[in-house]
Amino acid sequence: MTTIRLTNTRTRRKEVFTPIDPANVRMYVCGPTVYDRAHIGNGRPVVVFDVLYRLLRHAYGAGQVAYARNFTDVDDKINASARARKAAGDPRGLEELIRERTDETIGWYHADMDALGALRPTHEPRATEWIGAMIAMTADLLARGHAYEAEGHVLFDVRSFPDYGRLSGRSVDDMIAGARVEKAPFKRDPLDFVLWKPSDDDLPGWESPWGRGRPGWHIECSAMAHELLGASFDIHAGGIDLQFPHHENEIAQSCCAHPGGGFANVWLHNEMLQVEGRKMSKSLGNFFTVRDLLDQGWPGEVIRMVYLGTHYLRPMDWTREKAEQARATLRKWRSLVAGVEAAEAPAPEVLDAVADDLNTAGAIAELHRLAAAGDAARLKASARFIGLLEDGHGAWAVEGPDPRHAALVEVVLAERSAARAARDFARADALRDGLVAAGVAVQDGPRGVTWSLAAGFDAGRLERLR
Repeated sequence: MTTIRLTNTRTRRKEVFTPIDPANVRMYVCGPTVYDRAHIGNGRPVVVFDVLYRLLRHAYGAGQVAYARNFTDVDDKINASARARKAAGDPRGLEELIRERTDETIGWYHADMDALGALRPTHEPRATEWIGAMIAMTADLLARGHAYEAEGHVLFDVRSFPDYGRLSGRSVDDMIAGARVEKAPFKRDPLDFVLWKPSDDDLPGWESPWGRGRPGWHIECSAMAHELLGASFDIHAGGIDLQFPHHENEIAQSCCAHPGGGFANVWLHNEMLQVEGRKMSKSLGNFFTVRDLLDQGWPGEVIRMVYLGTHYLRPMDWTREKAEQARATLRKWRSLVAGVEAAEAPAPEVLDAVADDLNTAGAIAELHRLAAAGDAARLKASARFIGLLEDGHGAWAVEGPDPRHAALVEVVLAERSAARAARDFARADALRDGLVAAGVAVQDGPRGVTWSLAAGFDAGRLERLR
């Protein structure tokens, strides 16, 4: 049996993973709020915990692992989008508009995450389909004295749970100052959080013992995790930005509603993502969705490899240089393994790296070693173990350009080189921008210029550069 070690946020230690039931290993990962495209920061936990899912399936058997990742489709941003469409003249009801928008966004999410090579989870619950479980859990917390009603709301009493703050390592009093919590005069304590809130007539809502309303964000994941995985399960994961207050609140309400269970035994959190060394921000012009990168011609497999090149506990920097290196490496590897039958199992060194706290960077280093040794069969099996070199994801690497297009690209590159030699940098930059806009990925390196045709290549735009 493979020994798996994971860094448990709750204990702040790397621990040997021991499932509650090896025949029923259970994992929950917080999924997206489906109001828009997933940005590249959202893609990181999907890929990181997809590798964990693959590892657990390898260690315990594919049929023995249950992986739940939710869709939050009850949200103020979703409501605002639907109301804006209605105000613009759409005659349909608000709930129909919301469902259409969330269905569309879930479709986008599936397409983008599929492109990254992520396996679909066992369960993908939508919050709107589990409202009854959320109402029942809220009622149970009230009955047990862990919640109270105030001005049409039901709130969780944080002081009723002595272990509150254990996950983030802070006391309740320490967390109050500067905490990201909703302030309201009817709260007994600033950290108390909403389990149920009232809905106006022009907002979606469900009937409950406390009137027509909708659930708070935190209760959604707790209720769905309980219904699908039980009062105690093995792993709960997500981005570090969710550690407080979302995950802290999940623990409190779940343990109080189900005192016989421990909720999640192991907590995993991936660090944040930057772009070219800076925090990703629309104001900085470096905000990208996964679809943006795919449309720019970066294959999903390349994006995945960039994610896996940094350990999940470290901040990750998306750079063009890393993406170019990943593309060149994958192209070489795919050429090496073409027509070769994969070995029956990944190389032990690759398995050991992944089992050691998801050390995907170490696993990639081992893949380089296998490639250098010419061990194509084990390279193929080992790369597929972490979701690379899969069938159906490599067309970008093996399809060559039309000779006419290749010749034209070379002509434009020659013109660009001549412009640079003449110190006409404006012309040189315009030609490069034109190539990129036409779907030609250009990389200047110490050994000269390399290029490739990206997905969405537009021969017409290339022609117009002449």
